[in-house]
Amino acid sequence: MERELEIFARTRKISLILPCLYSELEGPALPKILSELSKVTYLHRIIIGLDAADEAQFRKARSFFKGLQQNHIVIWNDSPRMLALGARLEDLGLAPQEPGKGKNVWSSLGYLMGCADSAVMALHDCDILTYDKEMLARLVYPVANPSFPYQLAKGYYPRIGDGNVNGRVTRLLVSPLLIALNRVIGPRDYLDYLRSFRYPLSGEFAMRTAVLPDLRIPSDWGLEIGVLSEAWRNLAPKAVCQVEISDAYDHKHQKLSPEEAGAGLNRMSTDICKAIFRKLAADGTVFTNNVFRTLKATYYRCALDLLEAYYNDAKMNGLSLERHTEENSIEMFADNIMRAGELFISNPHETPFIPTWNRVHSADSAFLNDMITAAKADEQDYS
Repeated sequence: MERELEIFARTRKISLILPCLYSELEGPALPKILSELSKVTYLHRIIIGLDAADEAQFRKARSFFKGLQQNHIVIWNDSPRMLALGARLEDLGLAPQEPGKGKNVWSSLGYLMGCADSAVMALHDCDILTYDKEMLARLVYPVANPSFPYQLAKGYYPRIGDGNVNGRVTRLLVSPLLIALNRVIGPRDYLDYLRSFRYPLSGEFAMRTAVLPDLRIPSDWGLEIGVLSEAWRNLAPKAVCQVEISDAYDHKHQKLSPEEAGAGLNRMSTDICKAIFRKLAADGTVFTNNVFRTLKATYYRCALDLLEAYYNDAKMNGLSLERHTEENSIEMFADNIMRAGELFISNPHETPFIPTWNRVHSADSAFLNDMITAAKADEQDYS
């Protein structure tokens, strides 16, 4: 497969985006990822979007990523030059509304489009503890192969590690929520589409770069659902696929944070619900407070039924699953369905999506070139 990718890459250059926090440079996962990536021969460019770093940390990050054999750049998203570009977008009314992974990915996509030399891009997180270069090969192959029709490939993998059943948000929120929505608002092709993904919240996907200029993504934790929703809106179903990229996958696990609405899985679950509600509303579904109350009750029953199946699966396969902890998660997610619904209804003027790069280019045709110049100047000045 890697040999074929080398052949494809001669005429269809492949780039990789790595959105990361500075804190991840000090974790156990990223050194292993860099070691594996240094063996990959078919990548044209690696773009590292660096968040939450000061000048000294940016210098350390530059040194940290020097081991990469490929052409690569570290984009310091908090540099004075990048902040000035952000202010420029602010003046145009086009700036992302909040920092985070969505903004990081969006900026990196802009840099990639400004380079205008890649046909395929891949993206994955920087906290994968079980990373192997075969993951990347399997992720990009469906969209890099010119004989395949796919424009977007979504990665999936079993969520089992250290004898535990993981993937709480997918198992306990997204899966039962989609079933509950189907019962409350009726069948929707969009709901069937989301339910067809084995792991819709995975942070690994690849796509052909031709679809990037019109990609409208949320700036919050709804990034993964947002990308799938855009694929649903812009692409034919046959142009989207999912691919198993690993039989063993583990990464940094977010805390539940039940007492803090703006952190951990508490925040993530609310943003994911809002992303799904926004998409359904855009397709004509009418939501009211009564609908959300019914949805919460239906979700709760569906989630408990699924939990019974998860528990039995775990027992049959010698895995651990704490029912009390799982039910606490379900109760929090049920409350967050209502919270997301209330936020959706109470703030009709919310514009959670980052503008497409086509719109940015239309408003300021020099912006992409200036972003590339700024990123390269940062690398030179702080090397």
